[in-house]
Amino acid sequence: MNNAIARTTALLSTCALLLTGCGGTTTMTNSPISGTVTPNNTATNTPATTGTLSSAIPIGIAVAQTSNVALLGQEQVAGAKLAEKYFNSKGGVNGTPIKLVFQDTSGDEVGAINAFQTLINKDKVIGIVGPTLSQQAFSADPIGERAKVPILGPSNTAKNIPEIGDYIARVSAPVSIVAPNSVKAALKQNPQLKKVAVFYAQNDAFSKSETEIFQQTVKDQGLELVTVQKFQTSDTDFQSQATNAINLKPDLIIISGLAADGGNLVRQLRELGYKGLIVGGNGLNTSNLLTVCKALCDGVLIAQAYSPEHPGEINAAFHKAYTDEYKKEPPQFSAQAFAAVQVYVEALQALDKNSKVNKLQLPELRTQLNKQILVGRYNTPLGEIGFTPLGEVVQKDFYVAQIKMAKDGSQGKFTFLK
Repeated sequence: MNNAIARTTALLSTCALLLTGCGGTTTMTNSPISGTVTPNNTATNTPATTGTLSSAIPIGIAVAQTSNVALLGQEQVAGAKLAEKYFNSKGGVNGTPIKLVFQDTSGDEVGAINAFQTLINKDKVIGIVGPTLSQQAFSADPIGERAKVPILGPSNTAKNIPEIGDYIARVSAPVSIVAPNSVKAALKQNPQLKKVAVFYAQNDAFSKSETEIFQQTVKDQGLELVTVQKFQTSDTDFQSQATNAINLKPDLIIISGLAADGGNLVRQLRELGYKGLIVGGNGLNTSNLLTVCKALCDGVLIAQAYSPEHPGEINAAFHKAYTDEYKKEPPQFSAQAFAAVQVYVEALQALDKNSKVNKLQLPELRTQLNKQILVGRYNTPLGEIGFTPLGEVVQKDFYVAQIKMAKDGSQGKFTFLK
């Protein structure tokens, strides 16, 4: 991974030096930062300006809009845009609007690195919401840390994300807290469960982290782990792994992967005759899964860090805005992206009362904003959240949902269990 970063940085540096050799030019940018404007420099990790805000406050959104991860990233884009509209309608940051700046991370580490560099050095954002995957965060977050730019992970739940640095926090609760709830829900539905088969995507950092938690939970609950099957997030054929697992007659199957591969795995398990309970990890926690396995998604259990039914004014507003726009219930990934933007807005509002944000030099604004984020409390669609000094989210409300599908697979929904 470090080699990939080094190669990318070296290539971008070469382009900046040779210019025409890579078909590019050094350009000036129209920035919301006034003061000294310098050439864009996406090959470094240092801010390209020391100016102050002159118009709308730019917040970076670096999520996966393309690749197989787009099924998750598109939901994050939706949540972020709803937050931008909502908070600007409320006056933004004490009268100054926010402006979201989107960069596509695609589904790999290089895409996330490039997106972060562009947002920090060209777009001069005050902070970044992203990336979508923990795998990407381990590569891209250090860029934000070195540039001293606040980073809020909207869906990075793998172990040790906040430990990346002082400027790294997340609104997504760690998998160690969320994942065990779905296994306990499965046991509640079928107390006779004994044998468990586990599947995980070995090329994804989050899935590897999540499966460790699932496997430990299986042991803690006194269940027998009969097999661990590996796959790639790019796989579409799971016949071999599925057959191997089914032959061991498991009562429960647990899957850690993403929506596309996870949905195909669910479908093929059912087609091969598996009739037991299935638990899906956080990567399957999207309504976009339903179009992949359709009617065969029915019954899958997935732990949740968000419920559309959560009481509170802000969730009611978010829920209404989402259902009005998309004609379906809001998913967790949208709620978490909304919450991340909300944290930035409310932290900026608090900071502005003491030190006008449009008077602060950009590096100082980023530093003061990071400090304010960590000491604040935020009443979000996820419920009330805060952060530890390390940047770990503090959240108390969690749920488990079970997918209910129409027999023809034409429609379905996440039904929250009591």
